[in-house]
Formats: sequence, C-alpha cells, structure tokens
Amino acid sequence: MKADTKAKRYLRIFDQIKGLISATTDPISRMATISAILHHKMPDFYWTGFYLLKEDLLLVGPYQGPVACLKLKKDTGVCWAGINTKESVVVADVAEFPGHIACSSISKSEVVVPVVNGAGEIIGVLDVDSKDLNTFDETDRVHLEKIVELIF
Repeated sequence: MKADTKAKRYLRIFDQIKGLISATTDPISRMATISAILHHKMPDFYWTGFYLLKEDLLLVGPYQGPVACLKLKKDTGVCWAGINTKESVVVADVAEFPGHIACSSISKSEVVVPVVNGAGEIIGVLDVDSKDLNTFDETDRVHLEKIVELIF
C-alpha cells in the first residue's frame, strides 16, 4: 500500500477507534477493540495484538489472528526490544532480527509499539506481524503510536 493511501486509511481508522472506545475507560476492552479494527481494516496485518507485562513476564493479551505464543522469553525478540528501548521497533525482515521469537513461521515483518499507562509506565506492547517482507514503515510507526495513545 502506498504511504499516502496508508496514512489516509490510518486517519479513518483512528477516528473509528476513538469513537468506539469512548464507551469505556477499561484498557483491556480498548485493546481488544483496537486489535479487531486494525486486523480487519489493514489488509497486510497477519497477527495484530498486545503483549502485556505481568510481574516481569510478557504475556499475550487481546489479539486477532492465529494462536499466539502465550509468554515471550525475557529480553528476547522484537516485543522485548520495544519494552527495553522504550521505543517503537520496525523490522523489515524478522529473520534478520537477532533473537526473533517465531510464534509463526509465516510472519516475515513486524512492528512493535510500547503501550504506556497514565503514570508513564510501559505496561506492554502492540505487536503486528505481516506475511510479507518490508510491510511496515514510518507511516505505520507514527499512526500506530497515535492509536496506542488512545488506550489510556
């Protein structure tokens, strides 16, 4: 998808999510809605969901797509890179990412966005995988960060 087309789609999705999640302040409900909308509105999203920090573990949260890894090995893979650096991570080819955790061999590229609560603490990440290489770029990073900010 071209960058300008993708950006316009994200703007429409942002407005849709904002309207829907206004029904509750519960972060898990909001994450579930965000996962569903992104997964069904973005054609290249193969797995779309959240991993949440629970007592120093990274456990699967609300998601859409095939069965996920339930727990991610500490300080390993793209999700933990997002947690540890406190920054979004865009990976063009997961096979080239050191320590990548392959929950599915079908996943080829990935984007991870830290989720920060109202107290400024990282409580997890939004994780999106694609079946294709080089799916994610700066447009995805910027817009997914804005969407994740809607949770809290």
